[in-house]
Amino acid sequence: MTIKIEYKSSKRDMSKSGLEPTYSVVAIDQSGKERKVAIAGETPLTVMVDDNEIVTLMTLGTRPEELVLGYLRNQGLIEDIEDIVRVKVDWESESANVITNSRKGLKYIQKKLSKRIVTSGCGEGTLFSCSLEKLYEIKISNYKLRQSTIYALLKELTKYNQIYKEVGTVHSCALCKNSKVLIFIEDVGRHNAADAIGGRMWIDGITGADKILYTTGRLTSEIVMKAAQMTIPVLLSRSGMTSMGLELAQDLGITLIARAKGKRFFVYHGGENIIFDAPPKK
Repeated sequence: MTIKIEYKSSKRDMSKSGLEPTYSVVAIDQSGKERKVAIAGETPLTVMVDDNEIVTLMTLGTRPEELVLGYLRNQGLIEDIEDIVRVKVDWESESANVITNSRKGLKYIQKKLSKRIVTSGCGEGTLFSCSLEKLYEIKISNYKLRQSTIYALLKELTKYNQIYKEVGTVHSCALCKNSKVLIFIEDVGRHNAADAIGGRMWIDGITGADKILYTTGRLTSEIVMKAAQMTIPVLLSRSGMTSMGLELAQDLGITLIARAKGKRFFVYHGGENIIFDAPPKK
């Protein structure tokens, strides 16, 4: 069964079709009794540009158009959303075809696809060298964040994660402004959820300069790159981080806050951007 997603201001022809995220199956519990329980969906979606295959992603399928656009954007394969005419998702063929009017043509994209880097993304992530080409040209804003806002946001985020609460197994990302959650997306991997956030921002013309990107997953170099591509200055995670993620954030000027839950967190980079206005009571 598909579900409809509405976009506020898209000029593109979008199929606006997603899948239900969970399925009912029969399992045997610890008492030996059969029970109906829910599991998360996982479906391959082959991304195509002008009928040419780019990559296959494994996804819940709830936000396919946003995922595909965000992937192309964050990988640097398409730099201007005005080059995109149509996004058509066809679940029978498990494909999403992006039709463009780009004058650069397929050879330009194929050149970008020539070098792939396997990343630590859930499953086997892929990063194309074009993601790195202009990374250090991106200007990240100097964004100040209050400790009290971090606490308020973490409390607000507990209202979400509906799929995770039902079936587990998924990661989520949220685009936030101060303590308000603007976009919240769950998927089988944090990289998919982050890309879908990027796609939605692209569609609706949302800037990242005064935003926070929250994720339930670890902060790796790949996630830092995605935040940079979306010009988001703050990454917040309930999980940990990697050394390369930290080094890249230091180079790019992104504030990293990890292991954040309840009233606890660690600022691994950008401590000067945190206003400690709500110290824990002794």
